[in-house]
Amino acid sequence: MDAVLSPAGVRALDADLERAGLLELAMEEAGRAVADAAQEHVPAGQVLLLAGSGANGGDALVAARHLHALGRAVRVLALPSKHPLTRSNRKRLSKVGVAVAPLTPAGLRRELREAALVVDGLLGTGLTPPLRPALAELVAQVNAARGPVLAIDLPTGLDALSSEVTGEPLRAAWTVTLSGLKPALLFGPAAHHAGEVTLADLRLPPGWATRHALATRPTLAEVAPLLPVRHADAHKGTAGRIWVVGGYPGTVGAAALAGVAALRAGAGLVTIHSAADVPLVMPELMVRRHDDLGSFLQSTSERERPDALCVGMGLGPEAPALARQVLGWKLPTVLDADALQPELAGAGHDACIWTPHPGEAARLLGVSTPDVTRDPIAAARALQERFGGVVVLKGGPSTIAHAGGVWVSRGGHPGMASAGMGDTLSGLLAALLGQGLSAPDAALTGVTLHARAGEGAGAKHGYGLTAMDVSAELGAAWMELGGG
Repeated sequence: MDAVLSPAGVRALDADLERAGLLELAMEEAGRAVADAAQEHVPAGQVLLLAGSGANGGDALVAARHLHALGRAVRVLALPSKHPLTRSNRKRLSKVGVAVAPLTPAGLRRELREAALVVDGLLGTGLTPPLRPALAELVAQVNAARGPVLAIDLPTGLDALSSEVTGEPLRAAWTVTLSGLKPALLFGPAAHHAGEVTLADLRLPPGWATRHALATRPTLAEVAPLLPVRHADAHKGTAGRIWVVGGYPGTVGAAALAGVAALRAGAGLVTIHSAADVPLVMPELMVRRHDDLGSFLQSTSERERPDALCVGMGLGPEAPALARQVLGWKLPTVLDADALQPELAGAGHDACIWTPHPGEAARLLGVSTPDVTRDPIAAARALQERFGGVVVLKGGPSTIAHAGGVWVSRGGHPGMASAGMGDTLSGLLAALLGQGLSAPDAALTGVTLHARAGEGAGAKHGYGLTAMDVSAELGAAWMELGGG
């Protein structure tokens, strides 16, 4: 898993490395990774490296040395530094014949005219915006030059912990981040300033970065073993009986979309229980209309209940009471849309998954939507602590909070920003619960499959994706992830 680190986590990891005598080696590997990225993205022309006063500047100086050894023309402008490794790498660079000039506005203006690539080693993760005026002037010059920029760890001017943008951060085409990902590199609009992000392999001891992580981002290889396995003697009764409890006059499509996704995700039997007539979108879907959903649920015996439920999409004003009722069954349950209500705080259990988007999350927490989007990791953790179970805070990427920690998803497609995508995800999650996955495993697997299916739909349709487009790609996504 890739670690997602806060500035405090970076400092703690650096302290571990220093105690183990590995900090200098880590800086060497970081500089080498930056040099390799520079060669890959801009293989010819002069490279201008800007070195700040901290460890980020040391990484830039190491990169300059490696680029020089590869025969590249390099120019280095640096701020004064008291950092021991940065100072020692400046001396090593001078010994191989590369001069280091002071970083001034006038000097930067001259060098930018000849640079094919600028490497930003000014600041790392320690900034609390805004930038100091002197540094802001330098960043503005680089941005005005409009040449390609490769940022080390984080583009200068971004707050590592926040998706918000303050002032004018540096705009990078590529970012080589070190030790672990940073929240600002994952969530927009800050992430839009980072360009293409790669995580450098610093050859750290296994687990050293993740033990200081705010969250982790699982690899696809780690998600693949979680996929449900269907044996040759399986039948519809063993593949999961799913109930979708949703649909109110005017919103029945939401329940239908969840039902379709549940079928596409391998559920054996899917029944929609609705307060309104549901359109026949798939003949394989079973539909039951109820004048009084609450009475129906109350009269259902344990033997009649399904393997998993999906509750809330388009359900209307009855949703909170109905959600509380089915939560009392302690069955695997996905709660979405109208079932996401503040009065259900504490009603969750280990087998339930809450699926708010940022606006719903803000209502559940009693904060503003920008408060949620500014720090989705903290918001998802707060929701999990308040409501229990597992929380999938939807977004690009989604954030999954469970009792053991927080995961940040990977993948997806911008075309998924359309109505019904959340209903599709909820049906998919319910299907996975019904096939025996635990709530945390179902959440991680479902969010990953949903994102991969969105990528597949995007490759086919390009723009204007619908929820049905994504559902249609779930089988292909399952196969690509490793299902057999």
